[in-house]
Amino acid sequence: MDEAREGDLVLLIGQDRKQFIVRLEAGGQLQTHRGVVRFDDLLGQPLGREIHTHIGYPFVALEPSTFDLVKQIKRTTQIMYPKDIGYVLLKLNVMPGGRVIEAGTGSGGLTLALARALGPEGRLYSYEVRPDILRLARKNVEALGLAGSVEFKLRDIDEGFDERGVNALFLDVRRPWIYLSQVTRALKDGGFFGAILPTTNQVTELVRSLEVQETFGHIEVEEILVRPYKAVPGRLRPMDRMVAHTGYLVFARKVSREVGQADYWVDRKRRKFEEQQQAEEEQSPPGGA
Repeated sequence: MDEAREGDLVLLIGQDRKQFIVRLEAGGQLQTHRGVVRFDDLLGQPLGREIHTHIGYPFVALEPSTFDLVKQIKRTTQIMYPKDIGYVLLKLNVMPGGRVIEAGTGSGGLTLALARALGPEGRLYSYEVRPDILRLARKNVEALGLAGSVEFKLRDIDEGFDERGVNALFLDVRRPWIYLSQVTRALKDGGFFGAILPTTNQVTELVRSLEVQETFGHIEVEEILVRPYKAVPGRLRPMDRMVAHTGYLVFARKVSREVGQADYWVDRKRRKFEEQQQAEEEQSPPGGA
């Protein structure tokens, strides 16, 4: 962004670290407890510089990052945290021009990050079963000028996905293991699968289901923790709070196998699953106490 123009989004950060994201328009302004920021003072000027309110309070004007936009979107549901979103983009190999499915749109935090990463030549197919939530996500994405890269679908994914041969598919739903057949039909061979879940028992169920499927391999379970530090040279130390557990991330790859080999792997995984269940039952105390 060389010079700020009408319609651009701008991040304003005060000395007290309070942040605002505004959309510029001629004659517009932002009223803060530290004075008024006039948008005309920004239009036609380069960002990355300090400006002042009418009473002289300084703000730094910057181009907002995807991280900033995710944190600031309007929400009625819990969104994925940027720490998880960034990792998901890398693990699913999301690149410009790709085709990706997400299910469980929510307020659209992951949606806007995926759309930005896919670019105008890519395509994101976003499935959500709740119409009010989908309307909010669509509004959030349209406000950022990303609607051209996203196709929203009001659909229960139990009915399946319309697309075939997509590069990656991500589920943010309560019981992702019941949709693995639908996932298999939508993904290309070698495609990337991911899901986020809040509890270990849900992760266990998903991993077990992936294990007995003949079409998934390279299963991984990971958790991302972020520990911020006070950026003061004379007393550098961890902050009193950290962004710890927000969800478990599960990843796998779709693998195409010959019929005979597929049967071998299914039988092998089924036996392993049954052996694990038997071992757990033997370790459980009588009466479930």
